[in-house]
Order: sequence, then C-alpha cells, then structure tokens
Amino acid sequence: MKKSFKAIIQAIIVIMALLTVAAWHTSSAAAADTSLQRVKQRGELIVVTSPDYPPYEFMVNENGKSKMVGMDIDVAKKVAKDLHVKLVMKSMNFDSLLVAIQTGKADMAIGGINPTNERRQSVDFSKIYYSGGQSFLINSKDVNKYKSAKNLKGATIGAQTGTLQYGLAKKRIPNSTVKGMDKSTDLVLALKTNKIDALGIEKPTAEAYVKNDPTLKMISSGYNLNKNDVGAAMAFKKGSGSLVNAVNKSVDQIQKKHLTDKYLAAAGKYMKVNTVNTSMFHYWTYFAKGVEYTLLISLVSTFFGVVLGVILALMRFSKQKWVRGLAISYTEFIRGTPLMVQVMFVYFGIGVVINIPALISGMIAVSLNSGAYVAEIIRGGINSVATGQTEAAESLGLTKRDMMQYVVLPQAFRNIWPALGNEFISLIKESSIVSIIGVTDLIYQLNIVRADTYRGVIPIFVAMVLYFIMTFALTRILNHYEGKMKHAG
Repeated sequence: MKKSFKAIIQAIIVIMALLTVAAWHTSSAAAADTSLQRVKQRGELIVVTSPDYPPYEFMVNENGKSKMVGMDIDVAKKVAKDLHVKLVMKSMNFDSLLVAIQTGKADMAIGGINPTNERRQSVDFSKIYYSGGQSFLINSKDVNKYKSAKNLKGATIGAQTGTLQYGLAKKRIPNSTVKGMDKSTDLVLALKTNKIDALGIEKPTAEAYVKNDPTLKMISSGYNLNKNDVGAAMAFKKGSGSLVNAVNKSVDQIQKKHLTDKYLAAAGKYMKVNTVNTSMFHYWTYFAKGVEYTLLISLVSTFFGVVLGVILALMRFSKQKWVRGLAISYTEFIRGTPLMVQVMFVYFGIGVVINIPALISGMIAVSLNSGAYVAEIIRGGINSVATGQTEAAESLGLTKRDMMQYVVLPQAFRNIWPALGNEFISLIKESSIVSIIGVTDLIYQLNIVRADTYRGVIPIFVAMVLYFIMTFALTRILNHYEGKMKHAG
C-alpha cells in the first residue's frame, strides 16, 4: 500500500513538472512580443468565441449548412481583413475563451467580453469597440412583479458562468441566489421553465430574445457602471502588444464609421430569418453531423481504450514492482479525476507544449479515461479464470506469453463481455463532454439548434432519442456476440 501511494505521488510530481514546463514555455513566449509577426507569417488570425449569444455571435442554418454570424463575427472579419490574413473562427464555452488565448490555442477571443480590471490581470485587451449596457430578462407573466431591478431582491437570478453579469448579480442584488450555467440558451430555458426568476444579460442580447420570443420581457439592470464594465473588447494573450496595437487601428475605424450599427442590423436580419422554420426536420443535418462525430469519437476511443486497458492490466500482473506501481498509479489517478478536467488538461495544458486539435484532444482524453476503467475490468476477468486452466497450460509447455494470449485472455474476455459492453455504451454518452472544447458532437449541435430556434425542450428531446437509438443498437450488437460466445463455450 505504501509503495502504491509512493507511485501515486511520483505520478503527481511528473504531472506538476509538465505544468511547470508549460508555464515556462508560456512566460518565455511572452518575453519577446512576436504576436503580430506570428499571425502575419501564418496568414491566419485564429479567433475563439462562444456562438450562443445573439446578436453578438450565434449560429444560423443557411442552405443546410451551419454558419456563425453576429456583430462580433463581423468585427473579427474587419480585423482580419485589415491585417491581410484569413479569419479562422473556433467555438468553445465562454468560460474557456480566455484560457484558450492564454494557452496559445487562439490569437484572439471575442464574445461580448468586458475588459474588467480582474481580467486585465490575466490578458491584454483591445480598445472597447461596443458599449451595450446591462439588462435582465424576465417572463412576460412577471412584468408586474418585477417592474425594475429593485424588485429582484431575494430572487433567483441566472447568469452565464465566468461573465460580468454573474459577479454583478452576486454583488448588487441583495439576498439573491445566483445560478451559473455555461450556455445562455440553457439559462433562457431555465427562465422559461421557472427555474430562475430573472436572467442577467447584456442589453443587445436581451433585446434580441425579446424580439423573437413574446413570452420574454426586458427590464433595466439599474447598474451604475464604468465604461469597462459595459463595453465589449477583444482579448489577447498577455504580452501581445504588437497585435493589440494593430487591432486597435481597426477598432478606431469601427468607431469612426459607426460600423457596429451596421453589424447589428445585419445580425438582426439573420435573427428574423432563423425563426421562420424551427422544425427539427429542418435541422436534421445538424443532428446527423453530431451523431457522426459522437460515433467517431466513441469508436476511436473504444479501440485505443481497450488496447491501453489490456496493457495496464498485464502491467498489474508484472513481477516488476515499478511496473505494477506505474499501472496502479495511472489507473487510480485517472479514475479519481473528472473526465471534463482531463479533456481540458489535454487540450489546454498539454496543448501549450504541443498544439493538438480539439477533436484529437477529445479522442485522446476519452481514450486515456476509458483505458483506466477497461484495465480494471480486464484485470477482474483475468482473475476469474480458473487456476486449473493456467496449470494445464503450463503442463503442456506453453510459455507465459502463449498461455496469456491463447488461454487466459480469450476466457477473460468472454467472462467480462457484459461489463465491457456497459463501458462501451457509457462511452457514447460520456463522450459528450468534448463539446466544452468546441468538438461538434451531438451535444454541441444540440446547443446550436437551441440557439438558432429559441426552442429549449424539443432539441433536447431529439438528442435524447438519438442517444437512445445509438446505445440501443450497440446493446443489441453486444448481446448478439455475447450469445455467440456462450454458444461457442
């Protein structure tokens, strides 16, 4: 037990060392400002956003294809055009945007980000390109109850996690309960289903929802805020002065020519269009793409998870203590940490040293996670093989390798097939976590449809049905092969 604990401590030290190297890499890169030069040499401006915040950024269905639109998207296009580079947009959760630029996953973050003093400690900001103000969304039936923000005292208020609105509600609304969620679409659904009483949100976004949903109303926040608290700016990695200066030239033109008015008008047209046909059949390509990526991630992760699981299980039976200790440490560490944290560590943490695409990062994280659980299942299966089987194999002169390959493992897999099948089925559902880093799986596409249609429940129901179909079909396949194994046995 002491040796296992020691091995776990050693594993943690290795991980901490990796984080230290990543931090050193980050600080070294910041020492010399080559931010603008890198963008110019690459010929691309990589921008991250959370496209669930109309009219700033949101997804629409145009000719059967998803398209990212909104005022912020037009601002980013203007910046890329002025820099004479190609614009590459990436999607992820709002609370991951600043992490993405800090770890080098993107050059710039945009998304109605308020350049507060707290955020300025971690990232650089451009000049403010738009000032919208703060508001609350409420249900229409509550207009007499919540005539102004003063009436929200003691209410349950929702706000997007990591936003200014979340902090303001906690500080400025007395005795209120503040609930945070990652997506504004989830918060709107929570409001409409009476899970929260009001939703703290930027004024342009509140106006967009009210125009497209008669069950919602908007009231003023009543906040007395400075320009930094109500304005939107673009965020950059600390030490990106040359890139910030170049972007500020575009901001100056945007302000001088009042281009944000033009961009908001363009976004409004899309928002009028995307409520014409909100049937789920109209969005079948979205769901189909989500199913495709979900199955791809699950299949790849299952294959590598089984390979890794077999290796770890065999390591547990090694005569070398350090080999056993390494397998135990890995298994315990992976099973003791959430999959979401592992996904973020692979994408953002390791990604500081090696730039791994979101899809590949998701596959790696899910595979590593699955391998730990599969290892324990296989180890149990190996232990379940009768001692007489191995003794008989030894009496026939089989080597340990042949005995394991031809006698033990085949019987072990037959014994553990139901448990292994449950792991595969769970993997289809658990792989949905990769949507937090922008992988277009079924959950990701579900959120796009919800943001585009302003319908909260029906897209969720469709996703539930699709997940059930996938898992039910896999269950039938696994049961078929389980029956064949029993018949063969």
